[in-house]
Amino acid sequence: MASEQQLSAIKGAKVLMVGAGGIGCELLKTLALSGFKDIHIIDMDTIEVSNLNRQFLFRQSHVGQSKAKVAREAVLKFRPHISITPYHANVKDPDFNVDFFKQFNVVLNGLDNLDARRHVNRLCLAAGVPLVESGTTGFLGQVTVHVKGKSECYECQPKPAPKTYPVCTITSTPSKFVHCIVWAKDLLFAKLFGAKNQENDLNVRSSDASSSSQQTEDVFERKNNEDIEQYGKKIFDHVFGYNIELALSNEDTWKNRNKPRPIYSKDITPIELPHQNGNQAKISVGGDISSVSAMASMGLKNPQDLWSLNENSAVFLEALKLFFSKREKEIGNLSFDKDDQLAVEFVTAAANIRASSFGIPLHSLFESKGIAGNIIHAVATTNAIIAGLIVIEAIKILQNDTKNYRMTYCLEHPSRKMLLMPVEPFEPNKSCYVCSETPLTLEINAHRSKLRDLVDKIVKAKLGMNLPLIMHGSALLYEVGDDLEEDEVANYAANLEKVLSELPSPVMGGTILTVEDLQQELKCSINIKHREEFDEEKEPDGMILSGWTPALAAEKNGNTSTTENGASTSGVSQATSLMTEEDDDLQIIPTQPGGGKKRKISDLSSAATSDFSSVAKDTKIQRKDVDGNNDVVMLDDGSLGNSKKKIET
Repeated sequence: MASEQQLSAIKGAKVLMVGAGGIGCELLKTLALSGFKDIHIIDMDTIEVSNLNRQFLFRQSHVGQSKAKVAREAVLKFRPHISITPYHANVKDPDFNVDFFKQFNVVLNGLDNLDARRHVNRLCLAAGVPLVESGTTGFLGQVTVHVKGKSECYECQPKPAPKTYPVCTITSTPSKFVHCIVWAKDLLFAKLFGAKNQENDLNVRSSDASSSSQQTEDVFERKNNEDIEQYGKKIFDHVFGYNIELALSNEDTWKNRNKPRPIYSKDITPIELPHQNGNQAKISVGGDISSVSAMASMGLKNPQDLWSLNENSAVFLEALKLFFSKREKEIGNLSFDKDDQLAVEFVTAAANIRASSFGIPLHSLFESKGIAGNIIHAVATTNAIIAGLIVIEAIKILQNDTKNYRMTYCLEHPSRKMLLMPVEPFEPNKSCYVCSETPLTLEINAHRSKLRDLVDKIVKAKLGMNLPLIMHGSALLYEVGDDLEEDEVANYAANLEKVLSELPSPVMGGTILTVEDLQQELKCSINIKHREEFDEEKEPDGMILSGWTPALAAEKNGNTSTTENGASTSGVSQATSLMTEEDDDLQIIPTQPGGGKKRKISDLSSAATSDFSSVAKDTKIQRKDVDGNNDVVMLDDGSLGNSKKKIET
């Protein structure tokens, strides 16, 4: 039971939730049942079929509708007397500025990408509003508390640049090849060859949601005696043609994106299969189904070759044909297996065709197989646990119970019969450029690099500024915004193409630039250090930024390592490459040993220390950030003092 003091704090609080997905649904329910009376929710997403297995406030009839608005309606049915204000919008919209954030007592994050998280962190710092972050992946979860001046901000320590993708991105607006792989594997392959009673977003589109309940014909169901080649073309035309046409009908989606190109089977030049080489006969009579291969049928031998659109289309149709002709008994019970050659061929071809439609570079079968790794699915119970912990920390914040703030980690396996490990928050990082305003240093060739390089590679990519303003002394070198005059826009565009040393106010070694984002109310100084040469392999950007906490980047295909910088313990171990489907997300984060200095933190409480020490011995967890609804946590064993263990962040 809550005390009178707690109830008073809860009832008088005005709370902002950002995100109404897996954690968000649980969080809104828990807030309402805990007595909170004034809750605001921001979420730009609409409900997808794939959300329904864990986002319990939503139903089939809600597909295509705003998550924030439907969540409000669902909760008001059992708590009709509270106030819930939904915003179907992007939290980075200019309406949600510092003044907007100042009206709240606490902000609770359930976001689906690192960029938005950093944006909210900066607005909370500028507004002086405490932030509670959270995240889950599978059975792992975490809740962290960020209070200006009392604990580290969200950006005090490096975060992996996560390969995490909301389902709405995968199904509607893919921009990376991994989006296409996940779509081909978890949606298309599962729909065609998995359990027949499952539904997904391939044949129920958002714009089609109102009529989905009346839909009587499943285009994926093969009719009796339907010719397999005609069936294959029907599937091809539906997923690569009709569904793309349907997506294009939502004009708002494509205002700031490149439009995809519908592809139909009639647009593909047929490729004659080389039956004369004996491969077809071989797979027809072979008793081992694992030898069935569309590549063999077509005489394609090298898995590292990049197939053309025609070849991918032929592999797609041939693989589908082989599944139905050679492995028909398995259909309805199949799940993707990276060791199943035909399954990998089908997924590779389907992903490449979709990639071609969206203007994404194609990949070889070898590369595709590497991307398709293991999936860790979201666990609704973990979301519920984390939501409860968020509310507990929110209540502490409302009571100003500073000494009892905790970062809590949910573990997959119990240690000393405990699954939840509380740890005192870390102190602010004095070198954090976000909350400590520490000057940065940029090594760059001022005679070769353009202002555009600095803006794109440093200001936007590394510092995460959305609407940057760059000044050299009193000279304004660059600015973006809707209120600029045409001549100003033209002037700043011209500056972008100029070498730094040739700008109206030349930028040279020793120059100090002031970079500011007015929306985030974030300002930092960058000391320019001229450097003539850079190693193209080790320093491909041709510039080095120091004095910040860099993202632990997982490069393309998820095959490149993440290096922990300034946050590692004495014994950072190598973690296994992992692809995570988190709540609404997919994530690829491999890691390898990295160096860095130890962090200063407050002493853990004695109970938490002893419990966590045993966890650290038995469990290796390394922290990750999910570009999805949640942060991901893994712990690495490392030292705290002489014998104590600490959480690696």
